[in-house]
Amino acid sequence: MSKFRVVGISFDHMHMGDLLRMVHEHPGAEITAIFDPDRQKMTSAVETFGIPQDRVFTDFDACMSAGPYDMALLCAATAKHAEYTERLAPHDLHIFVEKPFAASIDDARRMITAIEGTSKQMVINWPLRWVESHVTAKRLIDEGMIGELIEVHFYDGNRGPLFHLADKVEVTPEEVERQKTSSWWYKKASGGGSLLDYLGYGATLGTWFMNGEAPLEVTCTVDEASGIEVDQHAIAVCRYKRGLSKLETRWGTFTDPWKIQPQPTCGFTFVGTDGTISSPDYASHVTVQTRSNPERHEIPVDPLPEGERNAIEYVVGRLQAGSPIEGPLDPALCLTAQRIVDTAARSAAEKKTLELIH
Repeated sequence: MSKFRVVGISFDHMHMGDLLRMVHEHPGAEITAIFDPDRQKMTSAVETFGIPQDRVFTDFDACMSAGPYDMALLCAATAKHAEYTERLAPHDLHIFVEKPFAASIDDARRMITAIEGTSKQMVINWPLRWVESHVTAKRLIDEGMIGELIEVHFYDGNRGPLFHLADKVEVTPEEVERQKTSSWWYKKASGGGSLLDYLGYGATLGTWFMNGEAPLEVTCTVDEASGIEVDQHAIAVCRYKRGLSKLETRWGTFTDPWKIQPQPTCGFTFVGTDGTISSPDYASHVTVQTRSNPERHEIPVDPLPEGERNAIEYVVGRLQAGSPIEGPLDPALCLTAQRIVDTAARSAAEKKTLELIH
C-alpha cells in the first residue's frame, strides 16, 4: 500500500513541527512537500526531517501543482484559516486544521462550506484531546460515575505563545519581548490573543464532555494591558439549562503545564449530580469524589489505545478506513464551540451577557 501523502501548509503556528514529526514517525505516512511564503520558517523542518529542496515551496500554486496529496496540514495564522481552506478544497485532499478552528463563526462556516463541496473531510485538531487524563475523565463521565454532568470548569494557558517552538524548544524571555511587536499572535487582525488561542480548548472539549450541548448565554471579560492590542487573560461564564460552567485562559502563567504545573492548576474540573472529577493536564491520574465514596481518591489514567495515540495516527487511520472524524476533531462539534468563543469575544467587547450567537 502506498504511503499517505501529507503536505504542510504555512508555518505560522509552531505546532507544524510537532505534526510533521508525527507524520515522519508514522510508518504509513510521509511528508511529501511543505509550503510557506517565508523560506526561513521552514529551515528547521527541512533539516530535521530531511525534506528535499525540490519539495520545499514558497509559492502556493507551485506547491499544489507538485501534488497530488492525500492531506494538507494547515498551520496558518487563525485569520487565514478560511482563505487557505477555500484555496485547498479544490485540490481533492483532506484538510487538517491545527487549532483554533477559525477567527470567527463566519470564517468557520466558510471552511465547512468549502469542504462540503468535495468528497473529503476536514479535521480540527485540539492537542488536549490526546491528553490521557482528559480522555480518562471523558470515559468516567460517560459511564455515569459522577451522575449527570452539570458543570465544566477549565483553567488553562502557558507562559505565552512565543516562549516555545516545535517540540517545545524554549525561547529566552528577551527574544520573546523582541518578537511581540511583529508576531501575528499579538495582532488582533491576525486572530491573535489568548481568548482565540486557548478558550477554544475549553469550549471544544467542554462541548465534547457535554455530549454536544450548547450553553444558553455567555458572559466574558478580558484584561486590557497597556501597549498590547490583544488580550492575555480571558474568563467566560457559560449558562446551560442545568448549571454554570467557567472557561478561563491565560498567557503569562509562571510555568508551562507540560513541564511544571503552574498554580492555578491547568486542566479541567467536572461537577456532576453525584460527584466530581479533577483532570489536570498531563497528569498520571484523575482525582474523584462521589456520593458513595466522598473521600478524594485517585484513578490512574488510561493509556491511549493504539490508533489513537496522537492526532496523526488517529486521523490517518480514520481517513484510510473511510470512517468519519469524531469528537473534538469533528467540525460540527467545533462549530458549537466556535459559537461560544465568538459570543465570549463579543461579550467582552460589549461588556455584557449575551445569548449564544447562531
